Amino acid sequence: EVRLVESGGGSVQAGGSLNLSCAASGFTDNYYCMGWFRQAPGKQREGVATFDRDGSIVYADSVKGRFTISQDNAKSTLYLQMNSLKPEDTATYYCATRLPFQDCAGRINTTDFRYWGQGTQVTVSS
Repeated sequence: EVRLVESGGGSVQAGGSLNLSCAASGFTDNYYCMGWFRQAPGKQREGVATFDRDGSIVYADSVKGRFTISQDNAKSTLYLQMNSLKPEDTATYYCATRLPFQDCAGRINTTDFRYWGQGTQVTVSS
């Protein structure tokens, strides 16, 4: 059974940084694509960044240059380093993975991802 557990959220002031982690279990090397998503109150869940098995990365335009996605070599943990945080980054952040044998292929839509964590809250104050 695939299980994803996010951590590292919290409250920071604008301009601050946070580093989110997503611990994955129940995985095999056949899970190629993982990503970070977020959902602000009253808004739809949106893609933040994805990490593919070949190291390809896609970022949402809103976070380019500020956020960095990475994965450890064992593929057991996915990270999201968030710098220069803005109040509009306030949201619940989720990690997710596609089905086995599915590359990211540049996709960053929530409907393309099958397994989800419970989320971690990020609050940025002005």
